[in-house]
Amino acid sequence: MVSNLHDSIAVKNDYSAMNAITIDCVIFGFDKGSLEVLLVQHAEGISKGKWGLPGGWINKKESTDDAAHRLLNELTALDQIYLEQLKAFGNPDRFPLRRVITIGYYALIKREDYNIKAGFTASDAKWYKINEIPDLIYDHNEILTYSLKHLRNRVRQAPIGFELLPEKFTLLQLMHLYEEILGIEMDKPNFRRKILHMKLLVALNEKQQDVSHRAAQLYKFDQEIYTRLTEKGFNFEF
Repeated sequence: MVSNLHDSIAVKNDYSAMNAITIDCVIFGFDKGSLEVLLVQHAEGISKGKWGLPGGWINKKESTDDAAHRLLNELTALDQIYLEQLKAFGNPDRFPLRRVITIGYYALIKREDYNIKAGFTASDAKWYKINEIPDLIYDHNEILTYSLKHLRNRVRQAPIGFELLPEKFTLLQLMHLYEEILGIEMDKPNFRRKILHMKLLVALNEKQQDVSHRAAQLYKFDQEIYTRLTEKGFNFEF
């Protein structure tokens, strides 16, 4: 993101920051059956009032990883999450004032574990459903699209859900997560057969509570197998 902070630094010639390289973070969450992404609204500068991905300038004395964590915390209050670097986005005209390259990061988090609070140069921060994303600043829609494509590839090669689902969940909740990420409708019996065949889940002697429909059985991830499959990878086609 080249935000109001970027603009002010450009004007003031503050050389404590890398004035041609920025960070942008795509943070995915899952809530009530919907895949969501965290966006911030700019408080000032040429992008005032517009929405974009959380990010900003890299200070000269910090690594790109440190900058990503710092900016995310300053803008949204998110802290101590695992961020994975995606790639650099360097279209020459991605920022209207001059040439700026941004390094993309992404993360998967459990929404209920964090309290989002806008700060720094953001006037607001909130979750948007992945199918209700507004027009974002600069090339942020492109960065988000790339991140979602990356996530869709990952879901076929390594288990996901541990970072997005509650500790105990139903098979239907897990299937809805996969449907949201992949953008497809799945066959419930086929999904159940494939996911249980992986021995990734532990069936609990518990069922859903306080539901109006027939209570479904709860499961949790087998941490050892989850870690092994995350490291080793697999081919999980739907």
